[in-house]
Amino acid sequence: MGFLNNSTVTVDAILTKKGRELLAQGTEAFNITKFALADDEVDYNLWDVSHPNGSDFYGSVIENMPLLEAIPDENHVMRYKLVTLPKTSIRMPVITISPASVTFTANGGLTQVSPTIEPDTSNVTDTSYTFILHDQSVCSMTVLSSGGGSVGATTPFFLGDDDAPNSKTLVAVSVKVGVTAGQKVSATQLTIIGNDTGATNSITITNNVTLNSIVNPGGN
Repeated sequence: MGFLNNSTVTVDAILTKKGRELLAQGTEAFNITKFALADDEVDYNLWDVSHPNGSDFYGSVIENMPLLEAIPDENHVMRYKLVTLPKTSIRMPVITISPASVTFTANGGLTQVSPTIEPDTSNVTDTSYTFILHDQSVCSMTVLSSGGGSVGATTPFFLGDDDAPNSKTLVAVSVKVGVTAGQKVSATQLTIIGNDTGATNSITITNNVTLNSIVNPGGN
């Protein structure tokens, strides 16, 4: 990762692995329909209303901050995406998730209760949410309560090449996650996006139930 010379470079774009595959198929397959904007590099604390040269220079430090080179890793870039809110909004929407994390215990087996995931948005209202389970081999996810007028997230969320093939996406008000048995203890992320506000939050789901723990619950 490096910095760009923002006095000469205005756009720096690179393709992900999936993008390169589509481009190789021809221009008809490579059709960009959505994009997202973010301001990861901006430190708004540097907005200086006491600048001695007046209001034209309040943002001079911000405007001259270096920009990061584009990299296809959503864990390091595009983490603070720009959203569109009603003009009357005076606070940013914040999603809280109940429960804050989920852990399936090994001794609970496959009969343990499937917890309900219920997000709530403060400051601005969301009528529905997009639930993105990054790896559905870790657990299952089903709609508990559907509804709301929105049909999709207002803020695009991009999964990495490793997560995308195993992910599952649902639009709902709340969902249930269920335990499954795998070869080993595993964990994944559940990302929730407010479909009206674009607010996002994530929780970790850990599954300690394995095929071995079911067959040999005593560990012998």
